[in-house]
Amino acid sequence: MSRKCDVCGKGSQFGHSVSHAHNKTKRRWFPNIQKVRVLVKGAARRLNVCTRCIRSGKIEKAT
Repeated sequence: MSRKCDVCGKGSQFGHSVSHAHNKTKRRWFPNIQKVRVLVKGAARRLNVCTRCIRSGKIEKAT
């Protein structure tokens, strides 16, 4: 499954894991992506959508 939202384009973010000894290693944060049936131009399609877009009402769920 894609790690990018098909609606807003949100993808992974990068940073460091920092230990108690302040050692830094690279890590990634991934958005919470869900497969959702969405109405697109009147037709139902399955999209990868982040939960922020689902909660904010940017999509209309297909029943």
